Amino acid sequence: MKKRIFCSLMAALAFGAPMWGAEDDMAGYLFVYFTGNDPRDESINYALSRDGLNYRALNDNAPIIDSKLISETGGVRDPHILRSEDGKEFYMVVTDMTCYKGWDSNRGLTLLKSKDLVNWTPSVINIQKRYKGNEDLKRVWAPQTIYDKDAGKYMVYFSMQHGNGPDIIYYVYTNDDFTDFIGKPKPLFIPSNKKSCIDGDIVYKDGKYHLFYKTEGDGNGIKKAVTDKLTSGKWVESDDYKQQTPHAVEGAGTFKMIDSDKYILMYDVYMNGAYQFTESTDLDNFKNIDSDVTMDFHPRHGTVIPITEAEYQRLEKAFPSADVKISNPVLPEFHADPDILHSENTGKYYIYSTTDGFPGWGGTYYTCYSSDNLKDWKYEGVALDAATESIPWADGNLWAPAIEEKKIDGKYKYFLYFSAKPKGEEAKKIGVAVADSPTGPFKAEPEPFITNSPVGHGQQIDVDVFTDPVSGKPYLYWGNGYMAGAELNPDMKSIKEETITVMTPEGGTLQDYNYREAPYVFYKDGKYYFMWSVDDTGSPNYHVAYGTSDSPLGPIQVAERPIVLIQNDRNGMIGTAHNSVLKVPGKNGEADRWYIVYHRINPDYKAKENGPGVHREVCISPLKFNPDGSIMEVSPKRVN
Repeated sequence: MKKRIFCSLMAALAFGAPMWGAEDDMAGYLFVYFTGNDPRDESINYALSRDGLNYRALNDNAPIIDSKLISETGGVRDPHILRSEDGKEFYMVVTDMTCYKGWDSNRGLTLLKSKDLVNWTPSVINIQKRYKGNEDLKRVWAPQTIYDKDAGKYMVYFSMQHGNGPDIIYYVYTNDDFTDFIGKPKPLFIPSNKKSCIDGDIVYKDGKYHLFYKTEGDGNGIKKAVTDKLTSGKWVESDDYKQQTPHAVEGAGTFKMIDSDKYILMYDVYMNGAYQFTESTDLDNFKNIDSDVTMDFHPRHGTVIPITEAEYQRLEKAFPSADVKISNPVLPEFHADPDILHSENTGKYYIYSTTDGFPGWGGTYYTCYSSDNLKDWKYEGVALDAATESIPWADGNLWAPAIEEKKIDGKYKYFLYFSAKPKGEEAKKIGVAVADSPTGPFKAEPEPFITNSPVGHGQQIDVDVFTDPVSGKPYLYWGNGYMAGAELNPDMKSIKEETITVMTPEGGTLQDYNYREAPYVFYKDGKYYFMWSVDDTGSPNYHVAYGTSDSPLGPIQVAERPIVLIQNDRNGMIGTAHNSVLKVPGKNGEADRWYIVYHRINPDYKAKENGPGVHREVCISPLKFNPDGSIMEVSPKRVN
């Protein structure tokens, strides 16, 4: 299977000199890694370093490619990257695997090729399907690539286990396009004790090939073997372990420092959540240099290559990261249903939300918080309160706000849409309040303007406002049990009744995209994206799905992979839904950054008797897109 993955941001800089090998060309290091055993973390991630020791994650430590687009299993691990001999291309190989299906569940790997480190072409190879006689194949792990100088070809080597036999490191050559294998895999290295070996990493130095490997199930450490010819079958093995820790390790990755005789051997201390760097000049004797190393992320099994200044800058522009790390939840106390605004007027960010923590969702007011950086939030006070005369027609249950900034006759106005319980009634209705400042005070119009369901059932709640950047027209969306939309009148205080459109996504289940509530709309690259929440707000499974349309009023085409955001119980992130979206335009040629703002259930209130649906907290996570415009599934974390 071959697909072409195009990045939405084309390289802005020249590739550089056509021939490589001169260390003078190199100006930094690229670290390629994955981050964990959750399927959303089995992916390819990037980090950069100027000195090979201090690294910072790119792309907010999110994947640079959606694993579902480049694999058979939906996840990839153990990325290894190599620059081609002529410097014109890059080759990456990854394990095609998601460990939640079992450690013996994968049967293949993926080859990837790129000319710029941004756009990658994948070729998925299932060994069991491709080659006869592999019916008892259990697993294919940790591929790497090396140029075999004797054969004049690129060799991919990886470990395989058949039946109850040991893991053995095999090799096979690739075709010139690096899209397929030539011939059948053959054993490359079998230790003299005939026990399992995995995670091979080969370094060519002084005319010899140095193979570092893990003694799987037999010490769980890193040993070394040396040969003059890769396919000779003659290896001189070292008895000692090379890791500088008493703990189990795996995933050796070795690289030479620029303009130095020093080599770095790094590895995954996988039982301790650590990653260790060691240093050597002879590839035999290593010393621990952990005190010299910093990373703003926690990698798993990866590799490092040196890169040029042009490549360094290209990657920074293609995969920018925020300047600050966002710790979730971002607001104190209980809040839900957040809507976020970036004010053109003030340059600040503002969050408006349902005030939570009240039985029966009985909060009566919205608060407003402001921030300069999305990390530090300042309380700006109560923006709107149904328990006061600021909403003449309502007296409670103020839910799910939506905010819009408009410049009218040269002055900024702020329109805060809301649902509330009318006085003497129970059925919710939708109204709007107006202010001259994003922090208020807001004053509601005398009457609600959406009072009835267009489908005869459901609640008039969960409002969203969207201004179409193509036509300049404003639209409103709402509905629990249905999704409706309509064009707003120019006064922003009423809708054009004749434009009301019911666009509820049909079908789905509670496990994927069955519509419940909370529509949200944004525009990107010629598409209208529609998001909504699935399941009950008190359920840990409460999550976000999406579809797209060519029109702001549908129809909606549900995405092939519709889940955007769903719980990550291990991180304490459950009931993650009812969202808004923020675009932060890129500067100086950088790609735009996108964020999803949502609430989670506080895990201390997860039990039904503790009222999970009214103990919710506001969170922010990076939102990433595939080159085809589809949305990568978000991995919600306590710290981004």
